Amino acid sequence: MKTFREFNLICEAIYDRDKKSDVDLEVGKIGADRKKSAPERRRVKAAGGGKTQPAKDYKARKDIGQQRQASTRVQQPEKKRGTASLSPREQQRKAAQERRAAKSGGKSNKKELEKKATALLSKKAKKEVHPDYKPQKASGLTNKERRQIRRQGSKLVSHLRKGIEKSASHYQPKKV
Repeated sequence: MKTFREFNLICEAIYDRDKKSDVDLEVGKIGADRKKSAPERRRVKAAGGGKTQPAKDYKARKDIGQQRQASTRVQQPEKKRGTASLSPREQQRKAAQERRAAKSGGKSNKKELEKKATALLSKKAKKEVHPDYKPQKASGLTNKERRQIRRQGSKLVSHLRKGIEKSASHYQPKKV
């Protein structure tokens, strides 16, 4: 057990900014670094010969060291400012008007309402697709046709391994 004086000396050594201390203080990071060491990690990959090794580390997040904006975490106000300043009678009238408006315009889709709600709650700008992005072209084959081609290919490979020789037309998938 340490005396108070010893404890005080340790604290001064750690928190004295002029001296270099044994303990590295994390600068620019919010929260402690909770990354596990290699033996603690559970995710493993095969290394060959029946052995495993820890899998590759995850990439560090881009927003390390930055405070997250409140608009992304906290629900945004739904009503305009100053609504509390209305008298009780005016509040009642306004609520009745809103109910009538909701009743008359109640034919709108649930999905549209959900989109509006999410837009109100988060004021973040939507991510845009990169201009160089080109979607993968469809092969024009159904799932069944692709499976047939794959199976014919594996049959060809197995025949080659066994030394069985057949014509190329034998491995053409049959049209259904």
